[in-house]
Amino acid sequence: MDRQELTIAALATPPGRGGIAIVRVSGRKAEELLKLVFRPEGSVDDVESHRMMYGKIFDGREAVDECMAVLMRAPRSYTREDVAELQLHGGDYVAQRVLKLLYDHGAAPAEPGEFTRRAFLNGRLDLSRAEAVMSLISAQGEKASRAAMRQLEGGAFTFIHGIQKELVDMLSGVEAVLDFPDEVDETETSEKLAVKAGELAERLAGACNERSARFLDSGMEVTIFGPPNVGKSSLFNALMMEERAIVTDIPGTTRDIVYGSILIGGLRVNLSDTAGIHESTENIEKIGVERALGAMHTADLLLVVVDGSSPLTREEHALIMQTEGRPRVLLQSKSDLCGSPYLDNIILFSAHTGEGMDKVKEAIVKAAGEPLDSQLTLERHIQLARQAAQTLEEARESFQKGESIDLCAVHLQDALRILGRITGDHVDEALLDAVFSNFCVGK
Repeated sequence: MDRQELTIAALATPPGRGGIAIVRVSGRKAEELLKLVFRPEGSVDDVESHRMMYGKIFDGREAVDECMAVLMRAPRSYTREDVAELQLHGGDYVAQRVLKLLYDHGAAPAEPGEFTRRAFLNGRLDLSRAEAVMSLISAQGEKASRAAMRQLEGGAFTFIHGIQKELVDMLSGVEAVLDFPDEVDETETSEKLAVKAGELAERLAGACNERSARFLDSGMEVTIFGPPNVGKSSLFNALMMEERAIVTDIPGTTRDIVYGSILIGGLRVNLSDTAGIHESTENIEKIGVERALGAMHTADLLLVVVDGSSPLTREEHALIMQTEGRPRVLLQSKSDLCGSPYLDNIILFSAHTGEGMDKVKEAIVKAAGEPLDSQLTLERHIQLARQAAQTLEEARESFQKGESIDLCAVHLQDALRILGRITGDHVDEALLDAVFSNFCVGK
């Protein structure tokens, strides 16, 4: 049987103890199943759509739980099917017993993402918006949440759909040449289409914001870098707001990389405190320095710290030169001991008093940047957009070479098909399985 014909049920809230556990049911038999297990205080035959009801869940004559319930008749529901939701007391036992009751009465256990999949198949969401739902659920900070919300409101769809419309217009130009060869000049049309294909390829490539995609998904890698005993570990602890790294007056206290993850201005920041960079003959210190240098090359942002309690040293000058050209923020520590900046564009801070720490955080968030509404921030969308851009480059070359215009149009059709895998215009079961398998069961 086609799963679309089944009425599905699942727990829509995380399992375990909690104030409320929500069981969601969707499909043609949702209302029937609701009436079989739920008895409201009023008449069971008069269930008003989108009105919350108080009552009890019954297994035969035994009351299982008191709860709230709501029926949302199609198409005014998340899946555009009849949907019923039961708000139970939180706890594994009651929720699982209610689910078993529903399954015994004919409901099928929902698969991962099946509710959102039905919302897509029933036309409530395009595929890019459906994916934004999962991004919103898994967002690890305000920036990730805002980016997901922009996509849910149609950011990716609007941008991609605009490109698709222009591709359709280009294909209409090809059709005009083929249908009216005596009236429409093929050479002139090919020249115009070559320019247009190149423009669309550039726009698609420019919208592929891989850096923001990675920051939103897993966080920004920020490494604290500098000579020994300049205040790197104190800065790390101040940003983490806890004593994670050992701080002493002895140079070289930090010998291995210390990691921590925090939210700064809504951005997930993966922070690393590294060993002080200096020449050493001691084996353990040498290994720590080597790891610090390795972290420098993989970091998204370097916080280069110099000691504000003494004049710049030769080592500090060397590190400033060594990190030039890399994404970095220059920081001068111990501003409570010296309030004069040693360099232009350097931020003074004191981990001891907290002075300047807000400026340090602002600099980190500023370095991360903010994805624009038109930018693509999901890895699957970026890969497909790059494929479409490459296909459009091939179309541009074909038009410029003077190849047969109908053969050139094949590239345009391929690009249109590839973009359709973002919006959901051109999908197959394998693609849908891949996309929705990453969802939780109750969404």
